[in-house]
Formats: sequence, structure tokens, C-alpha cells
Amino acid sequence: MTLASEGGTPVRTAAWPKRHLFGQEELQVVQQLFTTAMETGDAIGYGGPHEAAYEEAFSGFMGGGYADLVNSGTSAVYVALGGLELEPAGEVVIPPITDPGGAMPAALLNQVPVVADAAPGTFNAGAEEIAAVLTPHTRAIVVAHIAGEPADMDPILELAASRGLPVVEDCAQSHGALYRGRPVGSLGTVAAFSTMSGKHHATGPQGGVVYTGDEDLHWRCRRFADRGKPFNTDAGSNVRAGLNLNGNDLSAAIGRVQIGRLPDIIAARRAFAAQVRDGMAGLQAISPGHEVADTEGVYWFMRFHVDADKLTATKDEVARAIGTEGIPVSPSYRHIPSEAKWFLERSVYPPSDYPWGLPDYQGDRNATFPCPQAVESTGTHFTLSIHENLSETEAADVAAALAKVEEAFLK
Repeated sequence: MTLASEGGTPVRTAAWPKRHLFGQEELQVVQQLFTTAMETGDAIGYGGPHEAAYEEAFSGFMGGGYADLVNSGTSAVYVALGGLELEPAGEVVIPPITDPGGAMPAALLNQVPVVADAAPGTFNAGAEEIAAVLTPHTRAIVVAHIAGEPADMDPILELAASRGLPVVEDCAQSHGALYRGRPVGSLGTVAAFSTMSGKHHATGPQGGVVYTGDEDLHWRCRRFADRGKPFNTDAGSNVRAGLNLNGNDLSAAIGRVQIGRLPDIIAARRAFAAQVRDGMAGLQAISPGHEVADTEGVYWFMRFHVDADKLTATKDEVARAIGTEGIPVSPSYRHIPSEAKWFLERSVYPPSDYPWGLPDYQGDRNATFPCPQAVESTGTHFTLSIHENLSETEAADVAAALAKVEEAFLK
């Protein structure tokens, strides 16, 4: 068959389905909030019953513990680290591949961000890669579960415990993913979730949750997320400096509906991913991305590995050809913090070079983090964003497009 990129008929000509995340139930709770506000004269606020109910539902989904709704996933990482009250002018290990919001909070808390490489064939750091960048100045480790695929946590947790280091799990892309039967976010010291509208469940356009099983840490995080208000203390004034990073009752009301749907959302994404994997079982050069054994991902996106040695095309050429077949893949997910302009130019507190330039910082101010394994992983994988409302038809089209492109380029 002739590739669509060469004038042939695409595998798929229909538009890729929209997600339709929000529905009538979300509309009804929002309308009820506004109706109540208009009838009573009381504005919609924050820290009220809807927020408390959402946080209780979130903790219930996680199997217990304590949750605090904040205004973004970036804020959740910032609050999680801030609640740990790390001694300044140290180092925080950050993920090899992550959104800027998963990396910048460490620097904004006067900690030098140190980038651990990815475990081979993955987008997540491994224990060996983290161990390679630990120093006497390390204060904490941030581990992200990118694409909804759990990192290999037990070796990381063992390493962290041996050094007395807290672990922050960045679960922005991994709501409900399981590592050896345990939900990610419940494994480390504290976790951060994003609940913006592109994630597995949402609290509106933006949002985030800080989650922990440690009640004392929960209260420290909650205080830091609300300008140091003296929650759960006897103090008569704010107890530390912090920003207003609060969630609100409107977001919480939406989120409470959404989290009720989350188990079904996760199940549908897993089913779709399984259908795609089954459909590409006979391929020789394109394969699903490697996942850690005894884990259950939740597929914020799917990764596909390309063995270019078996093909007459590069990975990027393969991805572009698949795109012309009507499948909206992305050629690369190269979001490596140590390659970013802000990181390379140390533009955190301009015109200074803080936190690297802090007088009390005793680490290697000239350290670089090329992350060759992260570069290799992003260089050999393309991605496909999926959602729970894709059907067996879309799964079959994905598999057919992969097969058609591979056949055209096989040596």
C-alpha cells in the first residue's frame, strides 16, 4: 500500500475524536453553586464544604491519608517541597523528563536542581541514575511518573531511606497508576498531582493536589499553601511566609464529580492501550514503550519505540508518516530540564544566578547534566495522546497505521 505521505489513501480519514471530559453533571454542580451564590448573596469561596468534600474523596481514592486542593500542579510540587522545610542552599534531585512545573519549584525554594538521568528505555529516573547525582548536599528527591507509567519505586525508596532523604512523587500524569499493587503518590513522603483539564481527572482549567499519609506534614503543606495561616496550631497569626496557592469551592465541586468517574476513566484508557498493543503484536521495528514489571500504567500518553536499524527511515520520519495516515502522534517528548534556557542561563532570580550562586551553597556550581539515556529514550520514541472516549475503531486504526508505515520502511 502506498503511504499517505506519498499520495496514497490514509488509514484514517475521520477526525480524531474529542475527549468530552466535562458533561451534564459538572454543569449541574456549577449551576447550583452560582444559583446558591445569587440566592444567598454569598460569593463562591474557598476552603468551604465543597473543597473539604473533594479532598475527602481524593484521599478515599488513594486509600486514606490527607489531601489539600491547590491551584495548579506546579503549585502542588512547590507546596510539597515547601512543606518539607528543607534547609536552603542544598540540592534537590529532579526528573530527567518533565514539565517545567515539575522542575522549577526546587529552584524557587533556594535549592539547586540536580537532574538525574532516565533509566534505560524509559522516560523516568531509576535508582542507579539518582544515586549517581546524590551528594552530601542533597535535601530531597523528586520522582515523576511520566506518561502515567510508574517509575521503579522500591529501589528508589530504599536508596532514599539509606540517605535519610524525603521523596516527592510527581503524579501529574499518573492518577491511579499502580506500582506492585500500590497507588503511586502513596509510596513516597509526599505527592503532587495536577488536576488541570488535560489530566485524568480535572478540577477545571487548572488545579492540583498535595497528598501525604503524614498528618503533620499535611498541615505544614496546607499552611505553606495559604500564606502560612496557623492551621492546626495555637498561633494567633500567620506562622511562615507563603503564597496564596489555594484551590476553591468551584474547582472542588467539579473535581468531586470527576474523581467519581476516575476508576472508569482509568479502565477505559487501559483497555484502549491493550487493544493497540494487541493490534501491533506482529510488528518488527515499532513496539510499545518498555514498562516496569508488576506495574499498571494509566496512559496519559502511549510511548512507541522505533528500532531505526531495521528501517530505511528515522524515528521522526516514521512518526510523520504515521501522522499523515490520520493518527495524531507527536514525534518527540524531549522535555529535559537541563536543556532548558532557564536552567542553562540560571534565570530563576535574575539578575542573580541564585540558587547556584548562593554564598552558602557548597556543591559543584559548574555541574552539568547531559542525561544521555533520556536523550536516547526521547530520540527513539514517539508518543500518542489518548483518552478514555477512544473506541476499538481508533485502536484498530492506530495499529493499522503503524503496520502500514513499518511495512513501507522495513529493510
